[in-house]
Amino acid sequence: MSGRLVLAACLLLAVEGSALAAHAAVDATATPNRIEIHNFMFMPKTLTVPVGAKVTWINRDEEPHTVVSAGGQFAPSKALDTGDRYVTTFGKPGTYTYYCTVHPFMTGTVIVK
Repeated sequence: MSGRLVLAACLLLAVEGSALAAHAAVDATATPNRIEIHNFMFMPKTLTVPVGAKVTWINRDEEPHTVVSAGGQFAPSKALDTGDRYVTTFGKPGTYTYYCTVHPFMTGTVIVK
């Protein structure tokens, strides 16, 4: 292999390595307490968080959805359009079941320890 080819290969590996490191840094700083609404599902369906954690729901569907506590344990969201977010803080340990009032078959659970 010529010196130029070796140099080009090394530069390519360095650039790809930097891109992978940058992607990993973005993933590492992503909000861990996030629930995505997609394909008429809450994902993950069950999320476990520590006391005091903020949880964010993001609607990725084209249809509006809500986030409502089955037992009135936290304030309900407004109707979330595509890209809208709803955030609530869980201050007490427990199991919080929630659903979408527009599509009641959509359910999820937040477990606070």
